Amino acid sequence: DHEGIVWDEFAGIWITFWLVPAGWHWLLLGFVVFRVLDIVKPWPLSWIDRNVTGGLGIMLDDILAGFAACGLVHLVVLTFG
Repeated sequence: DHEGIVWDEFAGIWITFWLVPAGWHWLLLGFVVFRVLDIVKPWPLSWIDRNVTGGLGIMLDDILAGFAACGLVHLVVLTFG
């Protein structure tokens, strides 16, 4: 992605924090999980990053990373929270 485009990161992190309980540790966990998914780009994020072009491709991989991170954080909250 172009370094001037950051809305995809905002959208992904906002989705990650959707309904996450209050507390700095949950926010930190959400941030770390989202960044790891955004950097590593496991399948299907890697496929989308390579094959979906334009603005949709720029946004879609981070939005899906946000949903995945949100699910993982909520799984940790339900397990340990």
